[in-house]
Amino acid sequence: MKSATIKLTFHPLDESRWHDFETLFGERGACGGCWCMSWRLPKAEFEKNKGAGNKRQMKRLVKAGEPVGIIAYSGHQPVAWCSFAPREKYIRLEHSRVLKRYDDEPVWSIPCFFIAKEFRRKGLSAEILKGVIAYCRRNNVKILEAYPIYPYSSDMPAAFAWTGFVSLFRKAGFSVVKRWSKARPIMRCYL
Repeated sequence: MKSATIKLTFHPLDESRWHDFETLFGERGACGGCWCMSWRLPKAEFEKNKGAGNKRQMKRLVKAGEPVGIIAYSGHQPVAWCSFAPREKYIRLEHSRVLKRYDDEPVWSIPCFFIAKEFRRKGLSAEILKGVIAYCRRNNVKILEAYPIYPYSSDMPAAFAWTGFVSLFRKAGFSVVKRWSKARPIMRCYL
């Protein structure tokens, strides 16, 4: 089943879609109790909250109406997630040596993707990224920023690809704007 045969729709995560988010992330909270809070909390707090604590933190953000990301659906089934929000909402990005800011432009960051296991390696990341870009255009976001990796092999485990690959973002119109680290460029798309 390639992405061409999977029709996706996208919806921002809000309270009405919380159950779908829980369904998609499962009991483990996507990956090891993350609940997509890894970039949003200081490392010690994130580790302390792994699992139920991180889930509660994310639910608070959703209840407060904060932008946290979109869910991709195949029919009525939630199949994927992409986190994105104003960069300053991601505390770990703001304090990173490798991904630190290099200017004062107001950007929205795309720090991670999560795709349900049975839908991986079907080209959905590109479709999800298109959905994010469309959402951002509709909501007057001017600059999107991403922090992908260069794959070290063709059989790299999907768990290590949660930030996306450089090639994915290049194809979507992003370009490298800064490289504090050889392996982790900062890429931007100007909308």
